[in-house]
Amino acid sequence: QYTTIRSTRLHSTSSVNNDADILNDPMFIQPQSDKSSEELINIAKRFLFTSKGLGGDPDMLASSFQFEGPVVGPLSKDAFVTAIGSVDFDTAFPNWTPQFYGFFVDPLEVEEEGSSNRVWYTAKGYGRNDGPLLPFAPEATGKMVENPPQVCSLTIDKESGLITRYTIGYVTDRSVGNTGGLGGLYGILYALGKPLPFPEAQPWKMSWQYSFFQKIGSLINN
Repeated sequence: QYTTIRSTRLHSTSSVNNDADILNDPMFIQPQSDKSSEELINIAKRFLFTSKGLGGDPDMLASSFQFEGPVVGPLSKDAFVTAIGSVDFDTAFPNWTPQFYGFFVDPLEVEEEGSSNRVWYTAKGYGRNDGPLLPFAPEATGKMVENPPQVCSLTIDKESGLITRYTIGYVTDRSVGNTGGLGGLYGILYALGKPLPFPEAQPWKMSWQYSFFQKIGSLINN
C-alpha cells in the first residue's frame, strides 16, 4: 500500500511543469493586500501597542465587543476591561518584550461587501518577573517567562474602526517556551510557579481514556 501511495505522489509531482503551477494552485490562498487591509492591520497594531498586547485601549473597543480565549469567555466589553484592569502587568514585568508577527487579513472570512475585516497574527514574548503580579503572585519571583507562539485575531468594524472581537491564546506549538504549552495569563502564571488550581490552567495531560484508546490501537495494529 505504501508503495502504491508513494508511486502516485511521485507521478503527481512529475506532472507539475514548474513552480508557477504549484504556486497558482487554488489550495494556496493569498491574503488580502489592498488599502483596506493595510488600514485594518494598522488599527490592530495600534491596539496592541497601547498595552503590549495584554488588553488594550478601551476606547478602541465597540460596545458590542467580545473577548474569547481557548477556555475563557466570551466576555463583554465591560467584563473584559474590568478583568484586564485588575492585573498590573507592567509592575510585574517592567521589561516585558512583546513579539507580534505574521499580520494578515483573513481571505476566507468575507463580509457581505466582499472583503474581510478579521486580522490574524502570531504573538510571543518574554520577560522577567521583577514585581508583584496581584492578585496571583504577591511577590516578584525573578523568573523568566517565554511564551509559545499563539495565534490571535482582531475583528474590526470598517465603518467605525472599532474592534468587535478579540481572540488570543491559541498555542500552535506547546513545546516552545516555558509555560507548559499554555497561552495567555494561564501560561504566564504556570511559568512563575503560580498555576491556577483547575485543569484548564494546567499543562495538557493525557487522560486515562485516551491512554487506553492508544493502547487498544497499538494492539490492533500489532
